[in-house]
Amino acid sequence: MHIRRSLRPAHPIDPIDPPRHRRSRTGGALLAVAALVVSACSAGSGSAGSAAEAAALAALPKSTPAALSQYYGQKLNWRSCGVPGFECATMKAPLDYDNAGDGDVRLAVARKKATGSGKALGSLLVNPGGPGGSAIGYLQAYAGIGYPAEVRARYDMVAVDPRGVARSEPVECLDGRDMDAYTQTDTTPDDEEETEELVAAYRKFAEGCGADAPELLRHVSTVEAARDMDILRAALGDGKLTYVGASYGTFLGATYAGLFPDRVGRLVLDGAMDPSLPARRLNVDQTAGFETAFQSFARDCVQQPDCPLGTKVGAVGRNLKAFFEKLDARPIPTGDVDGRKLGESLATTGVIAAMYDEGAWAQLREALTSAMRENDGAGLLVLSDSYYERDADARYSNLMFANAAVNCLDLPAAFSSPEQVRDALPEFEKASPVFGEGLAWASLNCTYWPVRATGEPHRITARGAAPIVVVGTTRDPATPYRWARALATQLSSSRLLSYEGDGHTAYGRGSVCIDSTIDRYLLRGTPPTKGKRCS
Repeated sequence: MHIRRSLRPAHPIDPIDPPRHRRSRTGGALLAVAALVVSACSAGSGSAGSAAEAAALAALPKSTPAALSQYYGQKLNWRSCGVPGFECATMKAPLDYDNAGDGDVRLAVARKKATGSGKALGSLLVNPGGPGGSAIGYLQAYAGIGYPAEVRARYDMVAVDPRGVARSEPVECLDGRDMDAYTQTDTTPDDEEETEELVAAYRKFAEGCGADAPELLRHVSTVEAARDMDILRAALGDGKLTYVGASYGTFLGATYAGLFPDRVGRLVLDGAMDPSLPARRLNVDQTAGFETAFQSFARDCVQQPDCPLGTKVGAVGRNLKAFFEKLDARPIPTGDVDGRKLGESLATTGVIAAMYDEGAWAQLREALTSAMRENDGAGLLVLSDSYYERDADARYSNLMFANAAVNCLDLPAAFSSPEQVRDALPEFEKASPVFGEGLAWASLNCTYWPVRATGEPHRITARGAAPIVVVGTTRDPATPYRWARALATQLSSSRLLSYEGDGHTAYGRGSVCIDSTIDRYLLRGTPPTKGKRCS
């Protein structure tokens, strides 16, 4: 699926910078879009499964194994890292927790010391999601300067890029030119030839990742990243972990709670995921989530004078789908210096990018108007590039590579063959007439991964943990609200905080009710009342 993260910039730069704004992905974006949701990949049969059938994540022993003592006892050497007010350090963790003597991974850590004179509350670790989003980038661009002043005054704000991500031994798969070709691959194949081209693209991507980091690729799971966070907790001198995770970051945080329930401090899981679901079910649910968000956009669009998709809500989806089909047959110019045209795949990714934040809807209307009425695809290309984190020099961040690496390790692939995708198309298209076909095919990406999945769907109960706040947004496109309810049901000490609204995640989006409730919990340890809802 596409669970991506939710990176909020310190200042409202563009209405959209999806990768830096908030998101979560599933598996190829389409190619990349669909790959993104936690593991966009599930058992070949694709059976839905249920929380009741899934095994529970078992807690680790409370005592630290002797083989890990050198990691838990390490001291971080803080230094200036070029961003005023922030310090950086490098932390070591075992490459393989089951064989701690087989080598280390070096993880980048950053912090901004508490700014106030009141009682210090320790460290607040943040993660924006992805998987693959840079937590350090998020800290320096937003959390370390944009979180409420009272929170920053009492906490050292801290981030670690998970293994394989950004500054922490990043996984690399394709160069810029090959990524350009990959992102333009047709994800709605019309015949066997186009199907083979799509499969070839997935294979080339997977082979590139495998060639770059064959050993690391086996050890970038969410469980291992959660164990790394416990080493960091110890290195920071904190007895318990205080954490705010968004989107995929909620899966990472919940996994930590399941492994170390006695070390849970104050955990906020915003835009929650349901760890009990297999990849196919995750992808179908997220497809429905994007449809929910799109319908909300459609209702708003028809009320605006510049809506290019019609004046009736019921026609908006049909008109957009027809436009995608035209682009599939004949891509349009974008003015891109590298000669890229806007085809169906890039256009779909651009639209999906705007679903993460209603603040991007005006930009999307403008981009669609230019493309549909003026044959100019530049606006949608900008949105698509922001989703993929591609810069003007055709350089891509490591986000898409790390996203696939984590997803494909965390869950078995959603499908084992193109034939299974074709059989599943009615289910996906029912979930979303506009996006269903592309997201179904994007769910094929982990099928060709060079490393076998080590994870399985599981419930997380974290029995004995302190109160954990789970946040869900009712019209969240990337992490459907039902996932938040499901996770809150699984976690034994959870409190569900609901936001009636649009967009991906809730904290810091303008709801005084949400923000004050979470701030109170972080500062005083007071969780929200049961059934708390905000708008």
